[in-house]
Amino acid sequence: MRTIWLSLLLCTALAAISGQASAGESRARQILDRFEHANQWRDHVMVAAHRAGSMQAGKTLYAENSLAAVEGSIAMGAEIVEVDIRRSKDGEFVVMHDSWLDRTTTCRGEVAKYTLAELKTCRLVIEGTRAATDERVSTLREMLLASRDRILINLDNKLEVGDLAGMIAVARDLGMADQVIVKENLWNQNRITTVKAAMAAIGGGVQFMPIIADDAVHDAGFAETVDHAFAPRAISLINWRAGAETLTETGGPLFSSRMRAAAIRGDWHIWADTYAIVNKPGGFLAGGRGDELAVQASLPREAWGFWADRGATIIQTDEPKAAIDWLAANGYRVPYAGTGKRIEPAATASIN
Repeated sequence: MRTIWLSLLLCTALAAISGQASAGESRARQILDRFEHANQWRDHVMVAAHRAGSMQAGKTLYAENSLAAVEGSIAMGAEIVEVDIRRSKDGEFVVMHDSWLDRTTTCRGEVAKYTLAELKTCRLVIEGTRAATDERVSTLREMLLASRDRILINLDNKLEVGDLAGMIAVARDLGMADQVIVKENLWNQNRITTVKAAMAAIGGGVQFMPIIADDAVHDAGFAETVDHAFAPRAISLINWRAGAETLTETGGPLFSSRMRAAAIRGDWHIWADTYAIVNKPGGFLAGGRGDELAVQASLPREAWGFWADRGATIIQTDEPKAAIDWLAANGYRVPYAGTGKRIEPAATASIN
């Protein structure tokens, strides 16, 4: 009997130690677990903050692609920040969406015509008001360091496919390759071949996310081909919307039951984009069901809820706080260890 009790005490102690180790994991490691195991986390919708998450309730709080925006996104609970990468005149990777500096900084002209030292004299501005902040143009290295062990970082390559290798080299130098998600648009077999060669040259240990849009792809068969080529952990699906169209009723040809079944078979996330694009109709990437519908029209269920109900387990948005709050309040979010009661992932996946 004494041996049995000692065994039970030992098991309890080991379980406690294991639990402490789990709770002590870096936030990025917990997020990565959910990113890499989509089928275990179909009941949780992850949120990606577009351009690092500069907006809240329709108002721009931070300069886009800024370190302050990253800090804000981490504080509000986003799992991923998306940032845009270009090169300076002297070849440094810098974080900047536009090819010109005029919209987002106090400087004027093309990014590629400024050295890094010159770019560091440019102050980032708040979009809309153009209020200058104290923040400067960040390098990729600085952005990665700010996010290390805290959040996944999605690099939007504004250069050529071949430039991905240099970006990943920076992440590897910092021991952060597994926190980085890179992405490229895919639309036919030739494009798959080109991107696959680039990723093969880069090697493993980094996440690649294909982007598929329904202007060129019309069924889940192409996504299955992409899955076989890359074995991605997420695929971004885009439902284009023309200006005169009403809200999509189905999500378009890509958000089908076959696509959801393909995602489950491949164990990958369906990633939906609801953020706005300047000078384009609301919900341009989301069949009209974008952030404007959720926030300005106060219809979040018809936007974020719509995509979650059609299988999206990652939503990229300009409104990360509002999306997180609504998704959590309506049963689409599962707490992380250290943020509340631990809830284990579902044992089985469902297409619903």
